Amino acid sequence: METRTEISSLGEFGLIQRINKGIRTTLPESVRGIGDDAAVIDLGEEFGLLTSDMFLEGIHFDLTFFPLKHLGYKIIAAGISDIAAMNGIPRQVTINLALSNRFSVEAVDELYEGMKLACKDFNVDLVGGDTTSSRSGLIISVSVFGKVKKDKIAYRNTAQPNDLLCVTGDLGGAYMGLQLLEREKQVFLANPNMQPELEGKDYVIQRQLRPEARMDVVYELDEAGVIPTSMIDLSDGLASDLLHICAQSGVGAVIFEERLPIDEQTYLAASELNIGAATAALNGGEDYELLFTVSQSAYEQIKNNPKITFIGYITDKKGEVELHTKGDSRVPLTAQGWNA
Repeated sequence: METRTEISSLGEFGLIQRINKGIRTTLPESVRGIGDDAAVIDLGEEFGLLTSDMFLEGIHFDLTFFPLKHLGYKIIAAGISDIAAMNGIPRQVTINLALSNRFSVEAVDELYEGMKLACKDFNVDLVGGDTTSSRSGLIISVSVFGKVKKDKIAYRNTAQPNDLLCVTGDLGGAYMGLQLLEREKQVFLANPNMQPELEGKDYVIQRQLRPEARMDVVYELDEAGVIPTSMIDLSDGLASDLLHICAQSGVGAVIFEERLPIDEQTYLAASELNIGAATAALNGGEDYELLFTVSQSAYEQIKNNPKITFIGYITDKKGEVELHTKGDSRVPLTAQGWNA
């Protein structure tokens, strides 16, 4: 009798590791496959970068409160963010779309309006894809191709002890935006006449519905002459993604709770919903900020950039990832972020 192992017993990352064990690249131009934000392909003078993401209705988005135009924008931004995490420049995008018969031509137009706007903002071309029918709602897959100079690529597995740990923007906003939207959905389902209470919460709602990929910081790091020693984008949550860098680099890390960049609206929403703001910053997903490490010598070049916060440092204690709390104690960080 064959053994049956439930996928839930492995989790998303355990499943990826299991798949990766059975796959070997054989072509000389395949520099890196599974395990980073994008695959790396040798193009001669440059590296090519290739990434893909999939979004399923009911799992990754809820059309009760997600405008199709915003959804189109977010899907492109999410793919672009993977290229940014390799310190690369995105160039082309393809979209695969599966639609059920409840979607009209006008709905598809609205979705692609958002995609076209994102392509314009991030200076990429939408060059093709595939469309098919679906029996389970809307399914969208995005693939992004980009490029990076060989001496400027950033991987996940190259962080070094004593490197400084940096993050762009602020954290936890997308998660709090989602919690507010979910709350208002439940209120609406209970009483369709109730008006949503989202006044003054524009920023965290925008963080969930229309995030930005941080290509601006990629360009600014280049202008400052700084190449990250490692980098990842924050799609699953700070704790989870930092653990990826540390596990793949064979290092540990210390981050300081008081250094976590959290917007005032995120604090207010967290207080309203009785969720710790630091918990949202550490474990909330979909911020699409960049988490990266730099050598200490790079500090002077980027210390005055208002988009970058230094939140900790890398240690040589393999696998020991700790949060230095405001109460001056240290607690181990575990991955409680988003696990598909």
